[in-house]
Amino acid sequence: MNFDVIVLGSGPGGYVTAIRASQLGLKTAVIEKESLGGVCLNWGCIPTKALLKSAQVFEYINHAEDFGISVSNANADFSKVIKRSRDVADGMSKGIAYLTKKNKVEVIYGFGKLKQGGGVSVTNDGQTKEYTAKHIIIATGARSRVLPNLPQDGKNIIGYREAMTLKEMPKSMVIVGSGAIGAEFAYFYNTMGVDVTLVEYQKTIVPVEDEDISKQLQRSFKKSGIKVMTNSSVEKVNVLKSSCEVVIKTKKGDEVINADIVLSAVGITPNIENIGLEEVGIKTDKGRLVVDEFYNTNVKGYYAIGDLLPTQALAHVASAEGIVCVEKIAGENPEAIDYGNIPGCTYCSPEISSVGMTEAQAKEAGFDVKVGKFPFTASGKASASGHKDGFVKVVFDAKYGEWLGCHMIGYNVTEMIAEAVVARKLETTGHQILKSVHPHPTMSEAVMEAVADAYGEVIHI
Repeated sequence: MNFDVIVLGSGPGGYVTAIRASQLGLKTAVIEKESLGGVCLNWGCIPTKALLKSAQVFEYINHAEDFGISVSNANADFSKVIKRSRDVADGMSKGIAYLTKKNKVEVIYGFGKLKQGGGVSVTNDGQTKEYTAKHIIIATGARSRVLPNLPQDGKNIIGYREAMTLKEMPKSMVIVGSGAIGAEFAYFYNTMGVDVTLVEYQKTIVPVEDEDISKQLQRSFKKSGIKVMTNSSVEKVNVLKSSCEVVIKTKKGDEVINADIVLSAVGITPNIENIGLEEVGIKTDKGRLVVDEFYNTNVKGYYAIGDLLPTQALAHVASAEGIVCVEKIAGENPEAIDYGNIPGCTYCSPEISSVGMTEAQAKEAGFDVKVGKFPFTASGKASASGHKDGFVKVVFDAKYGEWLGCHMIGYNVTEMIAEAVVARKLETTGHQILKSVHPHPTMSEAVMEAVADAYGEVIHI
């Protein structure tokens, strides 16, 4: 019952942390109340990508004529699409079970609660057992945020979890919030044939992105038939017998829309209730745990990572935080994470990826900037692939050539952003990117072309 490290939660933060701790020679256990892999693997990152792939295939088939191929009577079997998504998630969860076993991590199922003095009690099937460890890492993740005026009933007003397992495809849907979750579900359901209305409180959709990116996605969404309402808020939802009456406040006044389902995609809330934080005396601030750069809480021997923190709520951030945390515990000398160089990705169509400052943020920070853009309409690979929507945008410091930000929207751009992340980590200048020969024809050469535009050397536009 005694361990060097106990990790509470087995999401992409928790299981990665546990495996790395074991690799470093620490006797490790991970506690999980539901399924290995947490929300990301079972109800988030992975199954949504499976749904989006099905939508993409369906979209390809519906536009096969554009490629000189005739397809007739193509129909999407919604239940089979949902089943494939669940099968993918289940397979990945089994993969985590294999990895934990391979790395000699003990998996303890049940609801864990922190105790003083390095203890955790785990309740499962009415039985409670006690475990102790020198180091306890809290990685309990987050869940769908519920607004007071949008109480989720799991049937008419739903969160992302229910949106992945609907038994029947609705005819119409209002999606509240246009961040990554809202944008991805808007694309999925619209492509599957649902009448989608996307409501965003801010002036642009995907509001954390560069404004040019947001405007392009809004154009693409409208072209595909999604109704986009910005500067708008859902005031209330009246659940009727066969539909929902959605009252939306706009600049022009209230507008009422009827929809089969309302999907609330307005962010997440950390899972910090009933896990013993108060009993141990661990500090929180505005619902997030307070930690130092190596994830120590205010109580010695207790740490926290992932969506519990005020850092970016992303799977790869949680994994990186966990690795840094246990490497520090093990006596290594890890480098603290640079949260200004974290890539973000949204997997709707067109995809979005970005890292670093937006153009507006760079100017607000006082930089004199060089900005370059390269549209995929000028890309031979994009034209051949039938994916000409979108562009790559780069932002550089005019004085020293520092790469301040990179923003992309287009086909498969989530696979392209890593170049900018690594280059920024290595403090690569715009000139060095420009003089690094990129392969042709590829989508990725658009990065070099955008840099060339920033420095007045662009040839293909």
